[in-house]
Order: sequence, then C-alpha cells, then structure tokens
Amino acid sequence: MKRVLITGGAGFLGSHLCDRFIKEGYHVMAMDNLITGDIRNIEHLFHLPNFEFYHHDVSKYIHVPGELDYILHFASPASPIDYLKIPIPTLKVGSLGIHNCLGLARVKGARVLIASTSEIYGDPNVHPQPEEYWGNVNPVGPRGVYDEAKRFQEAITMAYHTYHGLETRIVRIFNTYGPRMRLNDGRVLPAFIGQALRGEDLTVFGDGSQTRSFCYVDDLVEGIYRLLLSDYAYPVNIGNPSEITIKEFGEEIIKLTGTTQQLIFKDLPTDDPKQRQPDITKAKAILGWEPKVSRAEGLKVTYDYFKSLPEEELYKAAYHREFVKQ
Repeated sequence: MKRVLITGGAGFLGSHLCDRFIKEGYHVMAMDNLITGDIRNIEHLFHLPNFEFYHHDVSKYIHVPGELDYILHFASPASPIDYLKIPIPTLKVGSLGIHNCLGLARVKGARVLIASTSEIYGDPNVHPQPEEYWGNVNPVGPRGVYDEAKRFQEAITMAYHTYHGLETRIVRIFNTYGPRMRLNDGRVLPAFIGQALRGEDLTVFGDGSQTRSFCYVDDLVEGIYRLLLSDYAYPVNIGNPSEITIKEFGEEIIKLTGTTQQLIFKDLPTDDPKQRQPDITKAKAILGWEPKVSRAEGLKVTYDYFKSLPEEELYKAAYHREFVKQ
C-alpha cells in the first residue's frame, strides 16, 4: 500500500484529497495545526486503519515514520481574512513549511506536489493566464504575504528538482468551491451564500466588473491526482475557464437561494485582482484533464451543504487559533 502525507489535511482542499487517496487505496497521513483547518472535515476517516492524523505545524521540524511515496503540501491559510490576521504563519508555511517537506522527501525518496495558486499572477496584465506569464504582484501589499509565499514555494521546489533531482509537481489552483469551505473565510462564494442565508444584502466590492472562474472541488481533485502521477515537473494551471463577473455571480446566488436581497457595492480592496481565468491548454494536453461539473450543478451541492450547517455557524466570525505574535 503506497503511503502519502497530506499537509493541511484538515482543510477544505486537504480533506477532499484525503478522501480521494483513501478511495484509491493509499495509506493516508494527514498533518494539520488546525489554525484554519477543522478536524470535523476528516473525523469520518479516523476509524480507518489506513488513515493517521498528526496535529502538528509543518513550519516546524517534521518527520513521519516508515516509508513515504508522496507528499502533498496543502498547508496554508487561503483567504484574504487569513492573510490579514495571520500574515507571519502564512509566510512561514510557504517557506519553512515547504523546506521541511522537501527535506523529508529527500530522506524518504518521495515525490512532492505543492499547492500553488493563481494569486502568483497577481492583478494580471495577460488574460487568460497561461503558466508562462510571470505575474503582476505587489510584494509589500496586504496580499503580498500569500502571493510571495507561494512564489517562493514554487522557486524552492524547482531548485530541489534541478539541484537535488527530487521528483516534484506544481499545481496552480484557481478559485475552487464546494462542501467544507469555511462559511466565514471572506472568499466571495461563501460570503455571498452566508449573507443570503442570514437575510443580508450581498456585498460586492468595486463595481462588480472584476471576474473570477470557479472550479468545483471534485474536478480540482481529479486534476491534482492526474498531475501527481504524471511526469511533468513544471507548473500546471488547474481551474475552470468559465469566467463570470462578480456582479453576475451575485445575481446567480440570489436566484439560487430564492432570497429577495439586493447587491450593495463597497470600495475594492487594495490589489484585488480585476480578472482571473485559467488557460488550461497544458492540463488538457499533458493530463487529459478538463472540468466536468457545471457551475449550476456545483453551486447547488455547495448551497445544500451550507444550508445543512448548524445555525450558529452562520453567525460565527472567522476564527484562527491563538498564536504568539511572531
């Protein structure tokens, strides 16, 4: 039985990856410090003999006993609220964290796949964004802690690949959604649905003309799985190229939820990207991958999930475990 370590395993994406690798017959070790992850995302796996959980911060020294075939580094805060509240841990997990994973991979002879992001393109001057585009990022802006952590993560991963001959894979993830997202994490989709469920108007930042491209989590996980098992070491965009403006998306959510709220408009946050759409030419050619789940289908499943949450979840502020100021 092949063994895989998934950092950030109790998070939104990490928990879905745990499910996929369990389904594929792997021995799965999830590691998470629960700063933004939630143990409830993986508690259904705890009874399985081929699942382990390590409550640990990957930014510190890491070791797992026994053989290891794959490491998937998905530990990282991933929303604008996170960047502002815990900027230093965000930078550490993308630098010290990946360094520890790469060192462990060398010792174990494991292949590493890292979760990069469309945010490395910043506020892009090229549209849609191909992997060859180097990005337009403000390194000292409020989003810089996340953007630059991911850019550094790519650089050190590629250095280990070229210098040490380590087997590495890099996935650049575009906006993803689905069950287990945090309702209060500040990203547009859970924010809109949360406001709709609470009977509030939906807040659009800017004039709503900025665009996003939303990929359902099952499609994303399939792309990640194919990339891990491929022989391609350079970055690959995984996302859904179906682009929509934020204003149109808000109107879709109002229609989906059957609420009577209106859209209200507020100032656009600093360095918020105006456009976001993946060029998935490489994913199609190299992995034979493209998204299958329509936005209408995925949104219905996601809305049903949010509706099933206890009412207190609707009113809970974004929460991060206490860290000593670093």
